[in-house]
Amino acid sequence: MKIRGRIEVETVTDVLCDVCDSSTLHESGGLQYGCLEARWGYGAKHDGERYEVHLCEYCFFKTIAYLKQQRRIENIFDDQVTKSNEHLGLIAKNEFFGGE
Repeated sequence: MKIRGRIEVETVTDVLCDVCDSSTLHESGGLQYGCLEARWGYGAKHDGERYEVHLCEYCFFKTIAYLKQQRRIENIFDDQVTKSNEHLGLIAKNEFFGGE
């Protein structure tokens, strides 16, 4: 036997970029944002702190560009640079349907 009734469910309807305050709600109806996260544990200078920064696509890639520049600066005098900046942080490409 099915018993039907109405229930109220709270859901995320939009995520605002923490940098530029723009909506990340795409015209297709989905949310398109990146997230920078940190959870600092025992022994870390920021032990017990947790961070979560939501970024729109534009601000996310500006942040990635900044990190690439920092990596170049940190390694500017290294004789043997083994890390490529081209794909910093990229773990999948052409992943259109949420696969792992």
